[in-house]
Amino acid sequence: MRTRPLKVALLGCGTVGSEVARIMTTQRDDLAQRIGAPVELAGVAVRRPGRPRPGIAPELLTTDAEELAARPDIDVVIEVIGGIEPSRTLILKAFEAGASVVTANKALLAADGATLHAAAAKAGADLYYEAAVAGAIPLIRPMRESLAGDKVNRVLGIMNGTTNFILDRMDSTGAGFQEALDEATALGYAEADPTADIEGFDAAAKAAILAGIAFHTRVTADEVYREGITEVSAADIAGAKKMGCVVKLLAICERSADGESVTARVHPAMIPRSHPLGGVREAYNAVFVEADAAGRLMFYGPGAGGAPTASAVLGDLVAVCRNLVNGGRGPGESAYTELPVSPMGSVTTRYYVSLDVEDRAGVLAQVATVFAEHGVSVDTVNQRGHDGEASLVVVTHRATDAALSATVEALRRLTSVRGVASLMRVE
Repeated sequence: MRTRPLKVALLGCGTVGSEVARIMTTQRDDLAQRIGAPVELAGVAVRRPGRPRPGIAPELLTTDAEELAARPDIDVVIEVIGGIEPSRTLILKAFEAGASVVTANKALLAADGATLHAAAAKAGADLYYEAAVAGAIPLIRPMRESLAGDKVNRVLGIMNGTTNFILDRMDSTGAGFQEALDEATALGYAEADPTADIEGFDAAAKAAILAGIAFHTRVTADEVYREGITEVSAADIAGAKKMGCVVKLLAICERSADGESVTARVHPAMIPRSHPLGGVREAYNAVFVEADAAGRLMFYGPGAGGAPTASAVLGDLVAVCRNLVNGGRGPGESAYTELPVSPMGSVTTRYYVSLDVEDRAGVLAQVATVFAEHGVSVDTVNQRGHDGEASLVVVTHRATDAALSATVEALRRLTSVRGVASLMRVE
């Protein structure tokens, strides 16, 4: 075994960072055996050095993250600060100093992963980021390495534990959105500011990263169509139940049928309860990967939290350190296909549309005409009326999202339609 220790700098010591430091300390001997060399925590960058941090020697703490990231004796920098800046600057300084990087920063990778990959390649260093997507679930490495010889056509999954918990509570207990969000916050599943989760930003960043890996092309978060769950209502949940479905926030990345483009989207959708994703409860994540040769693969497990995310970080640390000991490098960016990202309007989906309408003769014919005029085929229609008011529930066949959206807008303009009570895609 190599005797000189590999030195690691830890940038950030919050929920994830403190867990990383704890595991590095308590499992020091095991990590050394797995790597073939001892690993030493050489410094920890924090914003508040006076805060108690059990198990971390005070002399390791520093508020100068730039100095720590650029230290010439550091072999690996672990970045768990999050956000775009100063994380991007710190990671680039680490590469300039010749260090490899392990990061959990999905927002930065989704916004500017190309710059990070280019800097790593120039430095001859590794960039690993298993913890950026789906917490402890091994997903990035299987896609980058195990499926490197296969053709991935689709990635479909639940990639945010907070929103899955909220939707699960709305479905199982009848709670409203705000009530379920409050429970998620009380249990620690939701941040004090839950915007990134409930508005779909978190899942969109993960979708961008997975689409880039799956289709060997660059996809940024801005190119991912995004809808959150704040508009999901009790009527949506009830409508899904009547169809034998459940509502989930899905991230869907697909290669087009002709292979000339890709799409990436995040939005609530109804899926059958019999579908494996339909049974994913609480704050768990699950991701389907569909490939030519491998077929359908499902990855399932806890998608967030300090310990699960730290597990993924430590797995990357072991891999990077092994590469350093053996004189090798891990996989870099693969973006050779340069496929364009098609807009959401070109995606073909099904729709569930619930309309509040006047209870009189001819209304159903008017509604059906609107669907026909926009080239949208109707699969099923259910109508109920009482005291001059009625509801129509229409489920469509597959059509382009643009055609379906135009249909709904035309329906809103009908004088016989009092309102669109519920509107959701069906997968």
